[in-house]
Amino acid sequence: MDRYPPIADHGLVGDLQTAALVSSQGVVDWFAAPRFDSPSIFAALLDHDRGGYFRMTASNPDASCKQLYYPETAILVTRFMSPDGVGEVIDWMPPNRSRTPSDRHTLIRAVRTVRGTVQFDIECRPRFDYARATHQLDLVPDGATFRAPGVTAYLQSTVPLERDGEDVRGSITLNVGQQAVAVFTVCDGDGDGQLPPPPTVDGITQQLWDAADFWQRWVRGSNYRGRWPDMVNRSAITLKLLTYAPTGAPVAAATMGLPEQVGGERNWDYRYTWVRDGSLSIRALLDLGFVEEATDFTHWLGDRLRESTGKGGEPLQIMYRVDGEPLLTEETLDHLEGYRGSAPVRLGNAASDQLQLDIYGEALYGLSEGREVAVQAGYRGWKILADTLDWLADSWDRPDEGIWETRGGRQDFTYSRVMCWAAFDRGLKLASEFSRPADTDRWTKARDTILEQVMARGWSEEEQAYVQHYGGDAVLDASLLLMPRVGFIAPRDPSWLSTLDAMDRTLVSDSLVYRYDPAASPDGLRGSEGTFSLCTFLYVDALARAGRLRPARYTFEKMHTYANHVGLFAEEVGPSGEQLGNFPQAFTHLSLITAACTLDEALDKQRG
Repeated sequence: MDRYPPIADHGLVGDLQTAALVSSQGVVDWFAAPRFDSPSIFAALLDHDRGGYFRMTASNPDASCKQLYYPETAILVTRFMSPDGVGEVIDWMPPNRSRTPSDRHTLIRAVRTVRGTVQFDIECRPRFDYARATHQLDLVPDGATFRAPGVTAYLQSTVPLERDGEDVRGSITLNVGQQAVAVFTVCDGDGDGQLPPPPTVDGITQQLWDAADFWQRWVRGSNYRGRWPDMVNRSAITLKLLTYAPTGAPVAAATMGLPEQVGGERNWDYRYTWVRDGSLSIRALLDLGFVEEATDFTHWLGDRLRESTGKGGEPLQIMYRVDGEPLLTEETLDHLEGYRGSAPVRLGNAASDQLQLDIYGEALYGLSEGREVAVQAGYRGWKILADTLDWLADSWDRPDEGIWETRGGRQDFTYSRVMCWAAFDRGLKLASEFSRPADTDRWTKARDTILEQVMARGWSEEEQAYVQHYGGDAVLDASLLLMPRVGFIAPRDPSWLSTLDAMDRTLVSDSLVYRYDPAASPDGLRGSEGTFSLCTFLYVDALARAGRLRPARYTFEKMHTYANHVGLFAEEVGPSGEQLGNFPQAFTHLSLITAACTLDEALDKQRG
């Protein structure tokens, strides 16, 4: 067992309320329950010695491993191959689409031998509350019970188990065609004692096919018919896995604390719902035809706006917990060493207090294109939206912290102005299309003033490009790749084409794109970072819209080679091609979907 496997060396399983990472060696080294943002139960990825893990692997240390998803599902297969035989560990969580948060979450691990004879080892070493809480173990006839303050976990297993301190371990030898199962169930509180009967191979097999049917039916709802169905479908499933079903709120990533630079301090908690990320995630799913997910998020976002009515201040925070709770106090978990020594490990996120005015543009851009979503918002929903745009008309011309949540002070960020323009532009279109009452004169004036300001102050004659913020050094910023997508500028406008050329010279490294240069634009943090995978896909989108189809397709398909073995992406790609940052990241997968759709459309037009 590697102390710290590569970040990319994992698959993701989940039940639509929480998720777990499984390494290609068969180790669950990240799992939090009952929600994405709950305290961890297994966190060996953040501290191998203290964090806890659940290992099911072939005993033969020389066995080679291969991991894959069962096609168009979130069922993960880890295969162990040795001269004695071939065995598989199959991991999944039964999908729970309930609108009611569940206090019980189950991770199922089935092992089987498909050739020869394979001995499997099992170790279950939970460490509750980010490894801050102790637990007690009770061995029972069909498994074990782990009790910690406020949480109980049950391990039901057909593998014989023995005590190892307050943990358990065991082994079993299976001949071809034989199977065994281990079912790990987490319950709030002391548990209610109403566990299902001990697992059987037949019962678990039925649950496996039920889960496969759920995911394959869901994927068939996609209207994507383009050139890259495997990558697009995997990204869609990943976005679905990262969405909290009771509220419809997508999280930015399944993990916390994974570094953007090994040994660095850019180690954030991403298990929350950013208005920006959530809106664009939903827009990507909406582009594929998944209206239900967009409608659910619209209601969640409307609830956040209603809660702020009459309280003064900004209508929206930039992020919330999945249930809408706004308090995300940041603290450091000093007892955890961090992934490969990357401390501090941060819990919560202090950026929740930042002012980022672009979020109103992403919210309206993300949801305004779906007519079904707009209709369901209703009159009351429109009034809340109109009041928000009235507030923005008075507030858009302020410095803020910007999309990248820099901690180096507020600036007049060009991207923030562009997305405020998009907010007014989409608001005006909705008011016209649905004949809704609105102060359209005021919104029109704000929209047009923003455009004139950006053209005058966001442009650098020196760089012949639109730049990160007004005044000071002319720093390029990859967030501006969204300018043509939201309609702020024509994709073949000469000033935009020269901006693309400047980005290619400054931010692009062998087709991979940095979001900005921290050395040129200090962000208040030490160290550097890798190329930002979101920005690479935004670059593909911008190239395709500009008619530069050959480099667009080359960049897009080359980016696929940086995906991990099961098609997942973290936040960044490091200098040696390794994936860095929290994993998997919704931003990267949503931008893959939008880039694929744009590039498909452009290639089809060219062929026609």
